[in-house]
Amino acid sequence: MENVHVVTGAGPVGWTVAERLAEQGKSVRILTRSGSGPEHPLVERITVDVRDATQVRDAFAGATAVFHCIHGSSYTVDAWQAELPQAEQTVLSAAGEAGAVVVFPESLYSYSEPHRPMTEAGPRTAEGGKRGVRTKLLKARDASTTNTVSMVAGDFFGPRVRISHAGERVVPTVLAGKKLWVIGSADQPHSFTYVPDLAAAMIHAAGTPALWNKVWHAPTGPAVTQRQLATAFTEAGEVAAPKMGALPGWALRVMGVFSKDFRELAETLYQFEQPFVMDSSASQAALDLRPTPLTEAAAATVSWWRAQG
Repeated sequence: MENVHVVTGAGPVGWTVAERLAEQGKSVRILTRSGSGPEHPLVERITVDVRDATQVRDAFAGATAVFHCIHGSSYTVDAWQAELPQAEQTVLSAAGEAGAVVVFPESLYSYSEPHRPMTEAGPRTAEGGKRGVRTKLLKARDASTTNTVSMVAGDFFGPRVRISHAGERVVPTVLAGKKLWVIGSADQPHSFTYVPDLAAAMIHAAGTPALWNKVWHAPTGPAVTQRQLATAFTEAGEVAAPKMGALPGWALRVMGVFSKDFRELAETLYQFEQPFVMDSSASQAALDLRPTPLTEAAAATVSWWRAQG
């Protein structure tokens, strides 16, 4: 099969990208270790371990674009350092042999001046921990001879988004009328990206060579506070306004002395204790795309969660 679009990973980003591509009539090959993915006549689900170079080369045969959407086996710096660089190099090598562009979803972790609005031209030189891992991955992509696109997004929300600051800990909680606890501050502006908007941007960039070998920002609406986002979900669900509490940074840091999970969480506290804002206006102009209005995105998110029972 020629002119195939390959997707690695079936998390919320990979699944949404594969669905969108199939809806556009494109042949899709989705690679996971479990053989999961959307059920669609144009989607071929293949069991592949992206750490296996031979498997990856075979799976990339005939590909014109690769959407590398896997993450680490756990949300820890140890897992990221051990797994992500090797997987990306394997993917870049195989895609280069196939003549395919590789599109990566990317985070804001590498931005080294997060205290000011982050733009595509901003410095991405953060060091240490998970932030440093993301910086090194971006440098490796830039050094690769394979064509790439890095599409930066804020914290995810939307259908299929579970493990996120706007995922399973938030939406079901506020829809059930329970008190929601957030980290840092409930009232600092923060950029959240609707996953379907990220998927649309990745697909558009893959098909537009003039956009390759650059870092772009997925169309992302104006920054909102965690309180405002939770309220958008309750309004979409037609339930009472959320009751909220905030777990302060000092408490997380104390708990981190005894728990590695809390230490990992405390590493990102800077994103929630002060404004953490990305500006996607330049990318929106280049991509000719706009973010989905928050009311519409919140309604789709609530509808998906309610369908899960």
